[in-house]
Amino acid sequence: MDLGMVDRTVVRSEQRRFALMAGAFAVVAAIAIFDLAVDLRQGATPEHVILEGATAALGVLGLCFGASRVLALEKRTRELEREAGALSERLQNSFAEAQRWREEAKELLQGLGALIDRQFERWGLTQAEREVSRLILKGFSHKEIALLRSVVEATVRQQAAAIYKKAGVSGRHELSAFFLEDLLPPGDDSRNSTRRTP
Repeated sequence: MDLGMVDRTVVRSEQRRFALMAGAFAVVAAIAIFDLAVDLRQGATPEHVILEGATAALGVLGLCFGASRVLALEKRTRELEREAGALSERLQNSFAEAQRWREEAKELLQGLGALIDRQFERWGLTQAEREVSRLILKGFSHKEIALLRSVVEATVRQQAAAIYKKAGVSGRHELSAFFLEDLLPPGDDSRNSTRRTP
C-alpha cells in the first residue's frame, strides 16, 4: 500500500468518526429540542427550560463542529486524490522515460557492461566481488546487497573493502566515478580530470 493510500485511508477513517459524532449530536439536539417543546407546553420551570435549551444548543454546536470536520476532511481527501494522481502520472512518465532511455542505449549499455566486466577482471575481483560491485554501481546499500545475496551485512562490507582496495579507490563514490567519468561529456573542468588508473 502506498503512502498516499495510507493517508487517504486515515482521512476517510477520521471522516467516519466525525460523521458518527455529528450524527450523535444531531440526535441529542433533536431529542432536547423535542423535549423542550413538550416541556414548554406543559409549563416547565425556567431552570428546566434553561437546562433543556443548553442541551439542545450543545447538540447543535456538536453537530456543526462534526459536520465542519467532515467537510474539511472531504476536501483533504480530494486534495490527496489529486496529489496521488499527479504522483502516479509522474511515476508513469519516469518509467516510460527510463524505458525509452534503456531502449535507445541498449547496445551501448551491453558494450559498457562488457567493458566493466573486463575492468573487474583486470582488478582481479572474485565472482562474488563482481556481483557486489555491480550492485554497488547500481546504488544499492550494503544492507540491501546483503538481503539480495542472502548474506550478512558484515560480509558485504568486507567484500566492498576488498573491491575498493583492488580497484585503488577510496569507496563507492570513486568506484562509480571510475566508470562514469568518460561517459559524461566534458565540461569546463575537463582540464582538471582526476581519473584514477589502476
